[in-house]
Amino acid sequence: MARTDNPERLPRERRLRAPAGTRLRAARFPLAITFVLLHLGWLVWDVPLVVTLAAFAVIAAVTAFAPRKAVVRRTRREERREIARWPDTSMKTIVNTVRNPAFLLDISGVVRFANAAAVRQFPETRPGDLLTLTFRSPQLVDAVREAAAGASSQVQYRERSDDTRLYSVEIDPVKRPGLTSEFLLVMFDDVSEQLALARMRSDFVANASHELRTPLASLTGFVETLLGPAREDRDASDKFLHIMLEQAERMRRLIDDLLSLSRLEMRAHHPPRELIDLPALLRHVCEALAPVALEGQVVVKLDLPDEPLMVPGDTDELTQVFQNLIENGLKYGQSGGKLDISLQTRTSAGLPVVAVTVRDYGPGIPAEHLPRLTERFYRVDVTTSRQKNGTGLGLAIVKHILAHHRGRLLVDSKPGEGAVFTIELPTALSTRGEEENKGKSKT
Repeated sequence: MARTDNPERLPRERRLRAPAGTRLRAARFPLAITFVLLHLGWLVWDVPLVVTLAAFAVIAAVTAFAPRKAVVRRTRREERREIARWPDTSMKTIVNTVRNPAFLLDISGVVRFANAAAVRQFPETRPGDLLTLTFRSPQLVDAVREAAAGASSQVQYRERSDDTRLYSVEIDPVKRPGLTSEFLLVMFDDVSEQLALARMRSDFVANASHELRTPLASLTGFVETLLGPAREDRDASDKFLHIMLEQAERMRRLIDDLLSLSRLEMRAHHPPRELIDLPALLRHVCEALAPVALEGQVVVKLDLPDEPLMVPGDTDELTQVFQNLIENGLKYGQSGGKLDISLQTRTSAGLPVVAVTVRDYGPGIPAEHLPRLTERFYRVDVTTSRQKNGTGLGLAIVKHILAHHRGRLLVDSKPGEGAVFTIELPTALSTRGEEENKGKSKT
């Protein structure tokens, strides 16, 4: 029998007639008394057995098929309760258009519908189950109870299997016209990325302020000294002025790197179109850094093809990438005395790429630091980094540039064995193939 949204609008014959089984169950006690009386009539007054059975059959038939208002009313009440437990098609359609995971619960907290996003994100939560069976959170239980009482509420829920994922859960009561029973709409909004971005911004501001505050404090102190006790001391003045120049240069480098990051973020959605001869660019960078290698007594070995190898990219950005990596290898791997730079083509994720490897033979990087190397202002050794004039932003800039070029950075290192930095960039052929595939998919 088809379910309808409003019991008051049931067809007339359905309202006047209840199923025979329902009527017999409702009249089971009067039928039992009738059977006992007929049985006594057969035993005491010698009423024929056939007559007794026929009379009981007639009474049962009348009970099963004759209209009875009480049974009809009871049936209608049961149908109302059954209909009230399940959302109608219009409610399901509306909830299914919500992009976030959403559930419809009945007033007792049982799941009656889950939209497509909820089925994908929380497949273990099925209609007919209590929501709190899979979401074991005291705050969520209290919020469902408050919503059942008619008050909207909002709580945060963190998955036990993944501590990094946090949801903002909003629970609101929903009423259907014509019915007093309510449903509860539960919507999950994943705010993990928003919170992570907020923490990154906060950390960035704190770190940038700290990095600028230190040289500013030094400059202020030296200026006060030059204006006061060291006003007439020529030797002290020269010493302090040189230190002030170093601190000013440090602030300039930091500001330049911050501006580079800002420009990269603004251009993140505009892929580069220029074709660049990568071996020629690497030779140019090595020539520019030759004085640094000579000063550190590091021998640079190049293993590059003689013929041009073209990749799509921005010349200035890729120059900055390789300059950062090669300069880091010369400075932090100086103790190894040599630096190897090689280029080769290979396949990555089924597409041809160009892999540029920069390997130093220095002290290496402990494994616990590798996942965080590209974070802004993250340093393996703060003292050494500042001695080498590092700002803590070099690898963060490399990461942003590679994201702009649809490339990636791979780092492999063990303490005492040096570090290997590998950059993979898509070739002109693979990039063109991707664009053609995108064009086909659009058509």
